[in-house]
Amino acid sequence: MRYVDTELDRPRWRSTANLRLHRMLQAGVEYNPAAGEISPLATVFLVTESERRPAVFLGTSSDRIGSPEGTQSYYLTVAKQLPSLPFGAYASLNYSEWSEGFNVPFGADVWLGRGFSVRPMFDGDRSHLMGTWSHPSFSISALYVWFERWGLAVSTGIG
Repeated sequence: MRYVDTELDRPRWRSTANLRLHRMLQAGVEYNPAAGEISPLATVFLVTESERRPAVFLGTSSDRIGSPEGTQSYYLTVAKQLPSLPFGAYASLNYSEWSEGFNVPFGADVWLGRGFSVRPMFDGDRSHLMGTWSHPSFSISALYVWFERWGLAVSTGIG
């Protein structure tokens, strides 16, 4: 679940649920209660990350934070943790229904130790910053959306 301090309805509250259907397929739903919107989530894992190669996956989700109701994005993402470093990076080629065109989101995770990490990111239009504390069964993140608005995200997983 995510909360963002904004006057816009759609990004204020967001909940997602995903189910791994196969080692290469994940499907789910996103619910934005302030906008009364439900949208699909899907990820197809094309290549699993190894020491020598990045992960590669295709997916869809709602478009960027602040996008209008009913807009999806479709992306091809490459992600890799750098060997022996507390650093990982990702980049996507993303088609945005809102922008009616392609953009290139990217970001990096820097692990600080004791479960803490920081992730600067660019969503293809605007930048954000996320600081996370992770435990094996859940995580809590502080969001600095557009470098203007604060938010909070909580996630958990089963199995």
